[in-house]
Amino acid sequence: MATELNEHEIIHSLDHTVGSLDRAVQVGREVAPNIDRIYMIACGSANRAMQGIQYWADQATTNIEVRTFFPAEFMAMNPPKLNERTLVLLASKSGHTPETLAAAEFVRGKPCKTVVFTQFEASPLASLGEEAFLLGKTDETFLAIFMLMQTLVGAVLEQKEKWPLLPKLVSSFKALPAAIVAAAKQNEGRAKEDARLYKDDDKIYFVASGPGATTAYVFGVCILMEMLWIHAYPIDAAEFFHGPFEIVTPNTPVVLIIGEDPSRPLMERVKVFCQKYTERLMIYDSREYAMEGIDPEIRPIVAPYIIQAALKRLSVRLSIWRDQPLSTRRYMWKTEY
Repeated sequence: MATELNEHEIIHSLDHTVGSLDRAVQVGREVAPNIDRIYMIACGSANRAMQGIQYWADQATTNIEVRTFFPAEFMAMNPPKLNERTLVLLASKSGHTPETLAAAEFVRGKPCKTVVFTQFEASPLASLGEEAFLLGKTDETFLAIFMLMQTLVGAVLEQKEKWPLLPKLVSSFKALPAAIVAAAKQNEGRAKEDARLYKDDDKIYFVASGPGATTAYVFGVCILMEMLWIHAYPIDAAEFFHGPFEIVTPNTPVVLIIGEDPSRPLMERVKVFCQKYTERLMIYDSREYAMEGIDPEIRPIVAPYIIQAALKRLSVRLSIWRDQPLSTRRYMWKTEY
């Protein structure tokens, strides 16, 4: 199993995404005058990236509605506002996700505008949008989808809401590939030690707030649960003291994901509690990472992805201790489901 961090490959693999940022701005600006709402539709990690984008949109919007859906639920609901004033964004890493493809087909007969995000032009999803953003060959598809979609939505907000941060967002995103590599490198030593300490645990709880919930879910569910078969449960800090905190004992493994957005005080409260009641606490605070090239006003937006990059080094080390490659699956891509 490969364990070394290939810095050049990670950064280079995101060149195509960085090169597409200006086009995302253009598409967002062009469509903005003709829409009143944005519907974002995806499964898995892409859906969680969308939820983070919605978090920031909710704080800036009075003239446009932004919502996130799972594809199956979206089709079941058939929102009545799905009309010519609606922009639909669909994302799938592979472009073969059945539910996402079904949703793309579902909206084809509607008067809405559709933009899709996927890796390759040959995928079925790539042909189902009026615009397609291709990620190319990269293992950082989660980050790439976020960068392009956040930029496009940011451009809409600039036009509809006079959101002032778009130039800073784009310049920061151009520095983001190097920043996530730096975060991964910074966490290498800690990841080795944490993996040694937690290698035998089959239950780990992740607590986050605001957009940090994206990382709690994607790392906990899409990596530890899916790839290493660890019971990794993401908990929202706003709900922590309404039941979940009763699970905490001195031996309970808890990971706190602390960002720099307005919800940070919720995590500070959880941190105080966990420092008192469990001896097995991992705290990942985005303030501990330099994020060189990231504008101070954009740090809160990218913080979940900086922490994700750091945590991924932990999954690599856990994979070695547990002798289970991260490519391992029981059912996914192998059975009918």
